[in-house]
Amino acid sequence: MRHLLLVPMAWLLAGCPVDFQGWGGMKQQPKALPYRESTFFADERAMRQPPAGTVPRNRRGQDRFYLTGKDTPDGGYVESIPLTLTREVVESGGKSFDIYCSACHGVLGDGVSQVARNMGLREPPSLVDLPEYPDGYYYDVITQGYGLMPAYAEKLTPEQRWAVVAYVRALQESQRAALEDVPPEARPQLYRDGPP
Repeated sequence: MRHLLLVPMAWLLAGCPVDFQGWGGMKQQPKALPYRESTFFADERAMRQPPAGTVPRNRRGQDRFYLTGKDTPDGGYVESIPLTLTREVVESGGKSFDIYCSACHGVLGDGVSQVARNMGLREPPSLVDLPEYPDGYYYDVITQGYGLMPAYAEKLTPEQRWAVVAYVRALQESQRAALEDVPPEARPQLYRDGPP
């Protein structure tokens, strides 16, 4: 009698892989896989574009200026950074700049780096020597990419991109500054390593 009970118990413990109702589980059900064709839609693409005018859930409440760097749909750039600029914002922008930008644009933003020297087609520009572009222009370049520079929208959040713009502005100011721009009480600190 014990042996007769062991057979059904072993069968139940094995997970009942037998298909009782003709359903093979989730692996066998019809579904659309990314980058595959699908006969369900007229364009035969399984991956769908979001409907026009929709905004991802994590970006609700943020305006177009903040997300695009443009203040008009036809491309006028925002003149100033739409963040409250604090030391923390600029420092976080510096961290992102060091990770994503300095390899090509140099630690000082001057375009001097080993990667820049080895680029065959075109060296990255010095961010210090660029013309006076609005802040939205820099944000748009970080977001969309430019020339050989890839887009960083997938790597940096909008706030991080604006922080990088703030850091680039700080780099530009620091590299263009003259001794007269330094407050007199801070000048001795500049001379600590010797006069310029």
